[in-house]
Amino acid sequence: MHPTMNNTKWRELRAAMLELEKPGPAWRVRMVGSGYESDWDSEWFYHFMDGSYEDIEWVEVRPANDEQASSLLAALRAIHLPGIKTDVGFKVFGHLPETTACEYL
Repeated sequence: MHPTMNNTKWRELRAAMLELEKPGPAWRVRMVGSGYESDWDSEWFYHFMDGSYEDIEWVEVRPANDEQASSLLAALRAIHLPGIKTDVGFKVFGHLPETTACEYL
């Protein structure tokens, strides 16, 4: 797996999510190596910065409602993050296989 994000980009993501209207979007992560996937959480201030960003394979972000989806996409695009749109929201990649092309939101 090849890293696609650094600590600065993770902090920018966290800051952007804290600025969105409340309730904020929910998120869950998958960890590199173990494959552990967290439960959905919507607490960005403390929980998202727990531990290290370096082991995050991806974070999936789910808007609280349809209106928030457009604000969320605009925030993700403003930071220029590697990711895709999903059925529930957006997935931002922290690591990708070396042979996988990286798309940006």
